Amino acid sequence: MELYESNYIRLRNLVPDPEALPAVTISRVSGVLDLHLHIVERCKFTTTCNLTYVFQDERGFFPAPDLRVRIYHDAQVGEVIACGRRRGLRHADYNRMQHSYSLEEKWRMNRFLQKWLGYCLRQGHRFNPRLATCISPESADSIEENLLIAES
Repeated sequence: MELYESNYIRLRNLVPDPEALPAVTISRVSGVLDLHLHIVERCKFTTTCNLTYVFQDERGFFPAPDLRVRIYHDAQVGEVIACGRRRGLRHADYNRMQHSYSLEEKWRMNRFLQKWLGYCLRQGHRFNPRLATCISPESADSIEENLLIAES
């Protein structure tokens, strides 16, 4: 549980007020990769979001590491519930909602989240409504379309 609590603290430092953000936001820090946040679902006790960088190669745009994270506000924990691609591999898959994983596999994914969140915070990323770049719905649709085209 300590790992999940640490992830919650880091997520709240990165995204202090998810309710005040639009569904799609980019944190831009000079000299480092843009960090993309897409809030998938907002509920009373949870927020589910995707965190990723967006890369481009000869096949198009792709997100990496493409983590889907659920923040449990009442329990004050955060966990990876899905991971699409890692290191640009389009077929890598982890989905806790559809498959059973060993404690070791769950720990590995959440340990990665903990380290990556620390790295993002050290780079200066924050999703503050006053500082983060908010994406219009049209731009968000365009980004989503590019990512979907890249998957085909």
